[in-house]
Amino acid sequence: MANKPRPGAVRKTRKGPSVGTGGHGRKALEGKGPTPKAEDREYHVAHKRKKSAERLAAKKGDGAGERAGGGAGADRGRTQSRRAKGEDTEVVTGRNSVLEALRAKIPAGALYVATRIEVDDRVKEILSLATHRGIPVLEVMRPELDRLAGFDGVHQGVALKVPPYEYAHPDDLLEIADKSGSPALVVALDGVTDPRNLGAIIRSTAAFGGHGVIVPQRRSVGVTAAAWKTSAGAAARCRVAMASNLVSTIKSFKNQGVFVIGLDGDGSTPLPGLALSDQPLLMVVGSEGKGLSRLVSEVCDAIVSIPISATTESLNAGIAASVVLYEVSRLRAQLD
Repeated sequence: MANKPRPGAVRKTRKGPSVGTGGHGRKALEGKGPTPKAEDREYHVAHKRKKSAERLAAKKGDGAGERAGGGAGADRGRTQSRRAKGEDTEVVTGRNSVLEALRAKIPAGALYVATRIEVDDRVKEILSLATHRGIPVLEVMRPELDRLAGFDGVHQGVALKVPPYEYAHPDDLLEIADKSGSPALVVALDGVTDPRNLGAIIRSTAAFGGHGVIVPQRRSVGVTAAAWKTSAGAAARCRVAMASNLVSTIKSFKNQGVFVIGLDGDGSTPLPGLALSDQPLLMVVGSEGKGLSRLVSEVCDAIVSIPISATTESLNAGIAASVVLYEVSRLRAQLD
């Protein structure tokens, strides 16, 4: 029995090829065209990442428009609405920092606790405060906490997701000082970009009776998770203000009767027994490498130096601020 030819096949004979059923399945073989890019597929994570980046760029564009169109009267609203690096949330890590944030009733989205965490009094209070306020408590593995804490982050088994820091206006710090009944003591940062220095300065300001810290809007560190951590939670008790222009803010403070001292190793005014200690003070701290900028130095009433050993070139911003804050606090205590 002869074999039947396959449908669509061309059977070769001595008379030549005969036409079969070719072409019936051609459309099925053509498919739906080239595969779309990952970012064009709505269900793909790359598409979601692209949309998120577009929304973030749109927000930054709106902020740039406000800065271009706003006048001096808009500074206060702008400084209060700035977000750190465009993020929607910050993660506060470390037991002291998380506890202080909860005690200060800072809004929080979630509390992350490591599995099998060693429970001490701080952890007990953290869990109690979070439960009382209805904050979701999520038990996660330590690798997840490591990821939340970021590179070089020390979380001690707890992390708290909070909104971005809401900065005060510089004039708010003078109002806080006025209500306290003591002469103003405010620290301003000039070119300090290390968040650990900011955290240390916030902590020292709170410890020695200061009324707040001012950071410039440009070329300066903000209150990030790292600053929260270094401050050991003092950022929840010591207000941080943002100045759109540091020199203008310094001049405004001077017009309100505040004396301005800058810290510099080559300063002509020695720190011990600082005569201005009993007056309202704004202390400006420069970066460790460059020190105070020229414009800031020119508007200071005095440049103060800290006597140190000749074998040491300089102190970092956090330590220098702490030394001066201690001396001012000591001298004021003697006057009381």
